[in-house]
Amino acid sequence: MADKLAIREVVETWVIARDSADWELFREQWHDDGYMMATWFQGPRDDFIRVSQEGFAKGVNILHFTGASQATVNGTRAISQTRMTILQRGPVHGVLADVACTGRFYDFFEKRAGRWGIVLRQPIYEKDRLDPVTPGERVEFDQDLLARYPEGYRYLAYLQVQAGYPVKADMPGLRGPAVEALYARGAAWLAGQHVAP
Repeated sequence: MADKLAIREVVETWVIARDSADWELFREQWHDDGYMMATWFQGPRDDFIRVSQEGFAKGVNILHFTGASQATVNGTRAISQTRMTILQRGPVHGVLADVACTGRFYDFFEKRAGRWGIVLRQPIYEKDRLDPVTPGERVEFDQDLLARYPEGYRYLAYLQVQAGYPVKADMPGLRGPAVEALYARGAAWLAGQHVAP
């Protein structure tokens, strides 16, 4: 139980530190070789911190809300799944809009030198929606662009493309081969195997 509580503390601190721009505290939630997989960025911890800082300085508005969390621990390794919602605000074709994307943080954890830290974070994107901030306004979507992205994060991707980010189009969702492959990687990690980002 102590290990599970320590893992939960990392998950919750990650969100608070990132959304409040406490970058040193944020860095401490990872191991040095930590790797982030997000719709708009895939890469090492330090690069993720740098691009997050740059986005924050430009006014990019991304917030996170977490809910139920569960961890499976095997020795010094763990897989943690945490219910989450990503909230992002930005202009879409001249209309200020909010996107809410619900899914799970699927985290590969390891305990090193007595400390649990994130080795790999791979969100699972389950469903999303986009709403104009001002009631009555309407967004006219490019249907071809919208259709490029999976159902689980279609509107989040659309907003992020408008903000100038290259968005990965094959992230895991609620069902399908991508999430099944992720679960298999999680099982391999718990069994002690090396799992590349």
